[in-house]
Amino acid sequence: MRASAQHSSGWLIGLLLTTFVIGTDDFVIAGVLPAISADLEVSEGAAGQLVTVFSITYAIACPILAVATGRVPRKVLIVGGLAVFAVVNFGTALASSFGTLMALRVAAALVAATLSPAAFAVAGRLAPSERTGRAIGTVASGLTVSLVVGVPFGSWLSGVAGWEATFVAVGTFTCPAAVLTALALPRIPRTQVAGVAERLRLLRRPPVLLCVLGTMLAACGGLMPYVYMAPITHDLAGVGGRYVGIFIAIVGVSGAVGTVLGGRLTDRWGVDRTLLAAFGGVAAAALVLLVVGGLGQGVAPVWLVCLVLVLWGVPGWANNPPMNARAMHMGGDAATEAVALNTSGLYAGISLAGAIGGGAVNASGGIGVLVAACVAGLITIAVMALSVRRYPSPRRASEADSSPEKAVMP
Repeated sequence: MRASAQHSSGWLIGLLLTTFVIGTDDFVIAGVLPAISADLEVSEGAAGQLVTVFSITYAIACPILAVATGRVPRKVLIVGGLAVFAVVNFGTALASSFGTLMALRVAAALVAATLSPAAFAVAGRLAPSERTGRAIGTVASGLTVSLVVGVPFGSWLSGVAGWEATFVAVGTFTCPAAVLTALALPRIPRTQVAGVAERLRLLRRPPVLLCVLGTMLAACGGLMPYVYMAPITHDLAGVGGRYVGIFIAIVGVSGAVGTVLGGRLTDRWGVDRTLLAAFGGVAAAALVLLVVGGLGQGVAPVWLVCLVLVLWGVPGWANNPPMNARAMHMGGDAATEAVALNTSGLYAGISLAGAIGGGAVNASGGIGVLVAACVAGLITIAVMALSVRRYPSPRRASEADSSPEKAVMP
């Protein structure tokens, strides 16, 4: 299957579009909350729970649905899931009450939690052995591109045509992803699949759990500055307002570059070396931001802040491809389920970033957030250094192909 897949990249573009629409649907809601609040006559705090319910549903449901759909053919699962995702978003645009909208956000999270791990696992399965990291990085780049393109466009569209138009756009973008995937994604031959009990046992193995813990810690430290970009950049350079959008765009573009770079380095350096380098880069960049804040006394040059944000954004997203590749390998016959559990760790880490960062910003402002991010980054490096030392990944993807723990997907 790997050999035949080398001659067409259409399926890979389809998977990239899959993560793009999922990321846009997930992140764009923050930009349309004021419009939803005004239209449905709820407070912005209540409207904000649409973000919370999506994240919690996604995190809890991801590994459960991966196990439940383990025997569904991958092409059927992804194409069918995209079709349902489009319908849910079109339905969201018709929601006339906050309760209905909340229920539809739960439905969207359930579909997204099914599609995302399957897309990563299929990319790892179909790509040539020497390009596994690049394929996973390409799929992951759909998420970062959604931050740079999808979310700003959706927020702008909400201001022009109402929040309903944003969800119509997401549903519309989902349609070509479904069509392209239906046409280009090859059917993966059904093979013997480990039973539910066996897959759950594999997910409880220390290598898998340490991988998930590393992802959670990395998300906590790496995304904390992103969540609290406004107070951080205000304390560093004394600017806010329109500059915050520019800073976020810089991080988004840097993240897209980092995702692709992380995939290439995974193929060249191997999973574990790339992971540790990425985590080290994130911690170092957070430390440099902290130094800039301390020395600049709130008046650091904007260009310098932009430069350090680039140095932070690249490694901050470069860990995505090797971490997913590591989760697939450590999961063995439960590869898709391991990626799903790893994704749950990501969302748990984002929640921790919000909680810990919120306490830090209340206590010490943006500088406090950077201190917390540095501490989280150092803990991440320590945990992952222990993990890769005790449970090393194969040096090359081809070695994983011959490993007795090689993932088998339906």
